[in-house]
Amino acid sequence: MTKKQRFLIYIVSILCTAMPVKAQTAGLEFGVPFDFPLLLSGNFGELRSNHFHGGLDFKTQGVTGKPLLAIADGYISKVTVTAGGYGNALYITHDNGYTSVHGHLDRFLPEIARLVHERQHEEQSFVVTLEFGPEAFPVRQGEVVAYAGNTGYSFGPHLHMEIRTTDTNEPIDPLPFYKDKIVDNIAPRATHIMVYGAPLLSPQGGKVLSVSQWENLETNEMSVEKKEPSVSAPLGGNEGGLVFYCWGRIGTAISANDYMNNTTNNYGVRYVRLYVDDKLVSSSDVDRFDFDENLLINSWTDYHVQRTTGRWYMRSTIAEHNPLRMLHADEQSGWVTIDEERDYHFRYELEDLYGNTAIYRFVVRGLRMDLPRRLPNYYYYMDASRANRFYTQGFELWIPQHTLFDDVELAYEVSPSDTDQADIYQLSTTRIPLRRSAEITLPTHKDKHIDGSKLYVARVDGKSRIYCGGTYKYGRITADVKELTTYTVCADTVAPKITPIGSTSWKQQGKLVFRIADGESGIRSYRGKIDGQWVLFQYSSKTARMTCDLKAEGITRGKHEVEIEVEDMRRNVNKLIMNCEL
Repeated sequence: MTKKQRFLIYIVSILCTAMPVKAQTAGLEFGVPFDFPLLLSGNFGELRSNHFHGGLDFKTQGVTGKPLLAIADGYISKVTVTAGGYGNALYITHDNGYTSVHGHLDRFLPEIARLVHERQHEEQSFVVTLEFGPEAFPVRQGEVVAYAGNTGYSFGPHLHMEIRTTDTNEPIDPLPFYKDKIVDNIAPRATHIMVYGAPLLSPQGGKVLSVSQWENLETNEMSVEKKEPSVSAPLGGNEGGLVFYCWGRIGTAISANDYMNNTTNNYGVRYVRLYVDDKLVSSSDVDRFDFDENLLINSWTDYHVQRTTGRWYMRSTIAEHNPLRMLHADEQSGWVTIDEERDYHFRYELEDLYGNTAIYRFVVRGLRMDLPRRLPNYYYYMDASRANRFYTQGFELWIPQHTLFDDVELAYEVSPSDTDQADIYQLSTTRIPLRRSAEITLPTHKDKHIDGSKLYVARVDGKSRIYCGGTYKYGRITADVKELTTYTVCADTVAPKITPIGSTSWKQQGKLVFRIADGESGIRSYRGKIDGQWVLFQYSSKTARMTCDLKAEGITRGKHEVEIEVEDMRRNVNKLIMNCEL
């Protein structure tokens, strides 16, 4: 998307910003998913790691098993079972052109559950997907279609519900259909403001000198070290009282959440608008997205700060190569030039779907200073508009076109590891996100006796090493990565651990339970057999437990041989065989 196209969209967004209901949902109605009062634990578009939250999370009164109602006429078109993610999920294709997705279910209807169980045995896999035509399972609005639960990557009973356009599979915000059933008269609240300088090679480089908060005179002048690209400060209230001293081209970001009545949860903010001297500079409207846009969240937010501190900041500038459609900005892409020694009045407006609005003001005071220009080292310079390759001493980085959000200059360094087994390769002093995967190739482990298939690329995070995969060939290992940071090569030669849980009560409970874990590359696959025959073990990635329901698997009482086999990502295999009285 060109700057001109983005600016035209920005103008349209100004004209449409007061419209309470999108034309896409005009006249469209959906029923409720439950027969009790609705409360949310999560809303649409919340900022999550590497993705936007794609739907609404409905509370289920703290319990599993609540009947789930079809929200419109249609048919059950798909069910999926996964160890993480949505867990047990149900898809309903509706007659109105939309599809609803229901995740973390406790169980399906009996006939569907039977088909799922049969497919799991056919494929000898807990993870399965079944698809159906319109004639198999037609449903009417208000009909019970499943039961809410806590499966998959869920940390409390709730229903994750999405509404997607059937033709494009794009999630849209479902909240407009339930505004009259969910009470909200609480405005969003911001906690922190950030001001930062313009990116590399900006025509007008920016510098943040200091920040003052007048109600706390003891910290009136908080100097910022030259190496820091930004400075942030807590907000003291809606009227501000916050002053930043700056010169040149700057951007701002805000950390904020929304809130609702009758809950203690916080939510994502639907609308964020930034004004400078009463001129609208940028805005965001979290109304819909495409799944291909999920990684673009890492450019809208301050990726490095979020990964290192956990705090989410929404930037009011748009990177040149970030085509995220929910963002709009002026012809300067949200950047503001401070070139006069005066006060520039900044105003953030945060608004939810109900029209509850909060306003936060602060001042950027122009303070003239020299802004020395530094020519980059073009050996390390990566141009975001094209493909880039960097190669030196056996290390190689390949960045395909349309992968970087902005031009960057690598801060490449090599240092020995603490274990003296593999060097550590730094690409950047901060964690820089990518739109899609880049490819890195590293010289391999210094221990020549290690099997190359056991080696993998790892992201260095302090003392931790995070598995990134990789393929070994001719003394080097190549892996796909989604950020520019620090990497090394590790080896995994240790098989996963298998631990029986509560084996003395298996017979009484009618269930076998094992915990499986791998401290290096992670679990690749798992299998369970009883008396040499494959049996279904349900697996939860959040608890790392395998569970077999003996009655459901037709296991009679008596002595049996139980065999568990687990393989990690580097093909290390552990097998546990137990003789049990079940």
